[in-house]
Amino acid sequence: MQHSYTALVCRELETLINATNGLRLGVIGCGYWGSKHARVLNAIDDVASVAVIDRDGAKVNRLVQSFPGVAGFTSLDAALDAVDAVVIATPPSTHAPLAMRLIEAGKHVMVEKPMATTSADARAMIGAADAKGVTLMVGHTFEYHSAVWKLRDMVHSQEIGDLFYLDTARLNLGLYQSDVNVILDLAPHDVSILNYILGRPPVSVHCWASRHAHRFLEDVAYLRLSYADPAVFANIHVSWLDPCKVRRVTLVGSKKMVVYNDLASEERIRIHDKGVLQMPAQGDDTRPPMSYRYGDVVAPYLTMNEPLVVEDGHFVDSIMSGTRPMTDGANGLAVVEILEAAQLSLDEGRPVEIAEIRQRTPVDGIELPPISSPELVVPEVELT
Repeated sequence: MQHSYTALVCRELETLINATNGLRLGVIGCGYWGSKHARVLNAIDDVASVAVIDRDGAKVNRLVQSFPGVAGFTSLDAALDAVDAVVIATPPSTHAPLAMRLIEAGKHVMVEKPMATTSADARAMIGAADAKGVTLMVGHTFEYHSAVWKLRDMVHSQEIGDLFYLDTARLNLGLYQSDVNVILDLAPHDVSILNYILGRPPVSVHCWASRHAHRFLEDVAYLRLSYADPAVFANIHVSWLDPCKVRRVTLVGSKKMVVYNDLASEERIRIHDKGVLQMPAQGDDTRPPMSYRYGDVVAPYLTMNEPLVVEDGHFVDSIMSGTRPMTDGANGLAVVEILEAAQLSLDEGRPVEIAEIRQRTPVDGIELPPISSPELVVPEVELT
C-alpha cells in the first residue's frame, strides 16, 4: 500500500534526491540507540549526509569524532534546513512533540519504540503525516530480525502444529528510565514481536506490576495478551530488577516447541521435537494420564542480518519509493494501544479489551491491523 503523496510532493522529493544524490538524514538523540542509528545511516549508499542533534554538546562531539563527515547540532531549529528525514531516538515522552514538529516542517520521520505514550498522540502523528504526505515509520527493530521472521513462518506454516501458548521474557538489572515504567520501556519489543508472529493484535490485555526500587515507576511487570485468531494467550514478563539478562521467546505447539534466545551467539532458534499426548481412558487409574514424546532438537539456519541495518535501509527505501513502511504508523499505534490497555488494566485491576481503548479515542478513519507484512530484501551481513 502506498502513501497518498501528492504529485507536487513527489516532484519535490525527486528534485531533492537528484540534487543531493541521496537523502539527508538526521538523528535526534545521541544516546545508546541514537549512536547506533548514526553509524548505520552513515554507511547507507542512498544517504547523502547524516546530522546528529542533541542538547548535550559533549555527546554530539563524541559522535562527530567517531564518524567523520557527520554534522553535529545542539538545537533542532539549527538542523532543520540540513535534513530531509529524521530518526527520533529520545525518551518516549518526547516522541510525539518532536514528531509533530518535524512532520509539520515536512520531514519524514522514524520514531523509536514506543511510538508515543498514548494512543491519542499516536493517532495525531498518523493524521499529521498523512496530511503532509510524509513517511511515518516506527522503530520496531525485531520485526526486521531474521529469527523473528522464522518464528512467524513456523506458526503460519503449521510446522509446530496448533499453538498452545506463547511466552516472552525481557529481564535485566536496569536500566531504569526517568519518564516511563518498565511496561512502556521493555514491553514494546515483545508486543511487537507477538503481533508480528501472529499477524494481528490481541483482543484484550491483563497486567500485573509492582514497584520495588523506584518510588513511582513500576519496575517488574507481567502482561497476559489474549488473541482471537489464533485463539491463544501470550505471556510477557519484563523487569528492570532481575539478576540475569534474559531475552527469550518461547512458542509451544501441538507438534513442536520453539525457543528463541536473542542472547545466544549461535543457535538462536532451537526447535524441540517434543510434546505430550493424552492417554485414552481404559478404566485403570494407575496408568499415567499423559504420554510424553521426546525427539530431536534442531537449530535451523538463519540468514545473518543486523536488524537495525535492515530497518534503517527500509526507512530510506520507503521514502525514496513512496511506499508505506512495514512498521508504519498503524503498526506503531497497535502496540501503543496494547501498552495503554496494560496500564489501564494495572490501574483498575481488571482485563481491558483493546476495543475499549479505541472507543476512548476514535480511530478517525485510520486503517488498523490485521498487520500486513511486505516482503523485505535481507542483506547477508554479520550480526553485531
